[in-house]
Order: sequence, then C-alpha cells, then structure tokens
Amino acid sequence: QVQLVVSGGGLVQPGGSLRLSCTASGIRFSMYTLGWYRQAPGKQRELVARINRFNSRGSVQGRFTISRDNAKNTVYLQKNSLKDEDTAVYYCNAEGVGISYWGQGTQVTVSS
Repeated sequence: QVQLVVSGGGLVQPGGSLRLSCTASGIRFSMYTLGWYRQAPGKQRELVARINRFNSRGSVQGRFTISRDNAKNTVYLQKNSLKDEDTAVYYCNAEGVGISYWGQGTQVTVSS
C-alpha cells in the first residue's frame, strides 16, 4: 500500500518560515519525481516545486527550497519570507512512469 504522509503545516506570521515534510512508503522512492503543489481557496491546484530523481535540492523563486532525502523516503519544502498569498493547502506528489500518488493536504496559513 502506497502512502505519502505530509506534516509541518500550521499558522505562521508574514515573513516567517515553515518546513513541510512528506514521507513515502510502498514505493521505490528514489525513482520518482517529487513535487509540492498548493491550492488556495477558490483557486486551482498549482505546482510549487518539483525535483527529479537526479537532484537532491532545488530552489523556487528564491523563497522556497525543495529537497529530498532518499535514505529517509522524504521530500521537504522549506518556505522562507512567507506572504499572505502563500496561504493554501499544500500537497505532495510522487510521479513515476505512468503513475502518480498524492499525499493528504496540509493547511498553511500566513497571517498576523
């Protein structure tokens, strides 16, 4: 059984930081492209960051960093300088050849 378990969401003030984690089981983790998506109220789900199996770290827009630890079957999203518009439900995704798995969402609320 494949599971992607997401943790690390919560309430954070503007300008603050937060790290999300997504730990997978039941898949050959190192072979998958991993991604973080988010969906804000009233909007479509959008891609935040992706990392393929050949890389261990990547940066998006300078504020977010995606990284993976294959030994721990975990992908991370480090978010810095958070803004109100970063408020959303965040999901992780594991994409293989012809198959895709989703973790449960975690709410991130940026508010003072």
